Amino acid sequence: MLELLFHDEPAPPTGYALVRVSRRAMATTFEVALPFGTRDAIRAAEAALDLIDDLEDQLTVYRETSEVSRLNATGAAVVEPHLFDLLARCSVWTRETDGVFDIATGALIKVWGFYRREGRIPNAREHADAMIRSGMRHVVLSDESRTVKFRAEGLELNLGAVGKGYALDRAAELLRRDWGVRSALLHGGGSSVLAIGTPPDDPRGWPVRLRHPTENRSLGTVYLNDRGLGMSAATFQFFEYNGRKYGHVLDPRTGRPAAGVASASATAPTAAEADAMSTAAFVAGSVLADRLTRTRPHLGLVVLEEPQTPRADARGSPRPLTFNLAPDEYAPPDPA
Repeated sequence: MLELLFHDEPAPPTGYALVRVSRRAMATTFEVALPFGTRDAIRAAEAALDLIDDLEDQLTVYRETSEVSRLNATGAAVVEPHLFDLLARCSVWTRETDGVFDIATGALIKVWGFYRREGRIPNAREHADAMIRSGMRHVVLSDESRTVKFRAEGLELNLGAVGKGYALDRAAELLRRDWGVRSALLHGGGSSVLAIGTPPDDPRGWPVRLRHPTENRSLGTVYLNDRGLGMSAATFQFFEYNGRKYGHVLDPRTGRPAAGVASASATAPTAAEADAMSTAAFVAGSVLADRLTRTRPHLGLVVLEEPQTPRADARGSPRPLTFNLAPDEYAPPDPA
């Protein structure tokens, strides 16, 4: 989980106050926080949240009338330009992560019961059938016509791993373009954050603390300046079977819940990319995190491996591994 380090009201003499407007969307709470004194702050925040509502209507797989649901039902469609651009970026991220980030896994999500949050172990035939009907390799994107076609019958897209970040990116674009906002922090629940500029009193950026997924301690603080932050973990969506925990984040290569990483956080120029890269690092771990940050200098990652891994502190708890984060972008947790 991500902890947003807002100042409490009223602001201290050397601090600042915020106007905070929130609304439920995409099964979580979205919030727009603007420095007190921002012109038309409430109207601007409400306009941003209205756009997020519209994007949920377009992207959700839980409404038959959404554009993504209609595409899943027909297997071929001309889609709205922004949606096509998102799908194209997701296709690139799938290739760049060797398939560990993949939005064409709706069949797998359903067969594991995570679609309705009723987790279950699929039998071998169910699992094999879902694997055949999954993967961006089966999705054909035609740039000129903005046509999307599925080459595998029964394939379904599910944008749950990137939708909140994408909605934040679009909302921030609206705030900058239509309302002249130059300083704000937007978030969707405890996993996706996007900063516009910096807060009034800290040129490093908006501070966001990374929380340990299961323990009451910090994994450090990141500072965001016109950047997105995403965190992936199986803190709440999981089930247990025969004493083993199965989380909702699936490894598209195996079709099974990812294992070996407790949490992964990513910073990137956009919240959508941060969401995608945090998911990839959660699935594939520190080896992929190291490779991604070597080839993507704009990307930063913090990976916490599971307790059974060898990188542990004196208490036996794994240390967070950081990749490509400068000292002014990340402050490690205080020693215990």
